[in-house]
Amino acid sequence: MKAIGKTLLLIGGTSDIGRATALIYAEAGWNVLLTGRKRSAVQREADDISARTGADVLVHELDILATDRFEDFVGVVSPLPDTAVCVVGELGEQSRAEQELEHAAMIMRTNFEGPALLLGLLAERFAARGSGTIVGISSVAGDRGRASNYVYGAAKAGLTAFLSGLRNRLSGSGVRVLTVKPGFVRTRMTNAMKLPPLLTAEPQEVAQKIFTVAEGSRGGDVVYVRRIWRPLMTVIRSIPEPIFKRLRL
Repeated sequence: MKAIGKTLLLIGGTSDIGRATALIYAEAGWNVLLTGRKRSAVQREADDISARTGADVLVHELDILATDRFEDFVGVVSPLPDTAVCVVGELGEQSRAEQELEHAAMIMRTNFEGPALLLGLLAERFAARGSGTIVGISSVAGDRGRASNYVYGAAKAGLTAFLSGLRNRLSGSGVRVLTVKPGFVRTRMTNAMKLPPLLTAEPQEVAQKIFTVAEGSRGGDVVYVRRIWRPLMTVIRSIPEPIFKRLRL
């Protein structure tokens, strides 16, 4: 069934997951608001999605690190979306983050500070209206700190905790807050990595999971895109610290 008159706000519209998610919503008849750092890049995605689906796709220039502009953006975004999905993320380089404070700060701000502050502002407007869905893309990397990516993982752990608290506070308000953990995804960000097929999703798979859970009547608050991740991360979290330190994951 087509969703007549409903609007999606997609934060991170030039990413692989963002584009796939916007396309699925547009195909379902939703109007789409796309954001990104560079208007020209976001406009190209908007034009392509509109041409493929016939949906109305509007563009907003928004840098997730420009937190001083968030209140103005949330105040003027129109129409107020029914669903807001934030797919912004930056893996960065762990070894570089260990040596360069600026790089570590960029990873933390991109994956936690910016998304949390923006989604928090949107949630307040949704709560005032009494309806809406907030979707934040976190990561299994935040389930336990690992030597190979603990700066990124710490930022995602922060986002997971923020979404959990926001969900708890807004329970009963008419606003849903969902946390989606994709695991490995085959995107431009992970192009240089050798990924295990069983644990690796495609952007379209992540997008479909977001749409199904956010717009369906059933589904949990914390969603692992591939079910295998939930028991796997349960095991990893349960490993005693003395043993875990020797694993060097």
